[in-house]
Amino acid sequence: MNLDYSKYADGLIPAIVQDAKTDKVLMLGFMNQEALKITQETGKVTFYSRTQKKLWTKGETSGHYLNVKNILADCDNDTLLIKANPIGPTCHKGDDTCFQEVNKPAQANNNEFTLEYLESVIEQRLSESPEKSYTRRLFDKGINKVAQKVGEEAVEIVIEAKDSNDDLFINEAADLMFHYLLLLKAKGFKLKDVINTLESRHKK
Repeated sequence: MNLDYSKYADGLIPAIVQDAKTDKVLMLGFMNQEALKITQETGKVTFYSRTQKKLWTKGETSGHYLNVKNILADCDNDTLLIKANPIGPTCHKGDDTCFQEVNKPAQANNNEFTLEYLESVIEQRLSESPEKSYTRRLFDKGINKVAQKVGEEAVEIVIEAKDSNDDLFINEAADLMFHYLLLLKAKGFKLKDVINTLESRHKK
């Protein structure tokens, strides 16, 4: 990107942050060349504070980081659009966005509960305290514990598959799917990555 920082008197360009999954606008900040460089290198949105006259990474004190997915420049090369995945609320007042909007991924148009929506629920649970969230407690125990739980659920569904209690089988299937998605998250992947792999195999 060949950005025109000289267009503004203070040498800062506006950076609009948008949720990569919901398309909600989360906040507006300002960047200089160094802030953009750090953002690109770390994958966490970093701004230049006009009031404190220094660089600051969103979430450095609260833990509510904005993890970068994509950075785009506008047609005049003087404004940035940053698509990110927020960890917890974005606004310092505790709101989902700085515009007081609820940033909740929509379910399917027919209100069907989708696996993609479940992924967003897991993301939200991971922003909560371990005292409140089973998901967060398990995740904090590390990849080995999460993987172990997936193995346990896989064994349980095999056991239930051999019996005739359909209700228990479906419940174990749901447990396995939930923990499988959590394992993907722990490994840094999403369901979409698995789907892309399956699609690539299908095309061969």
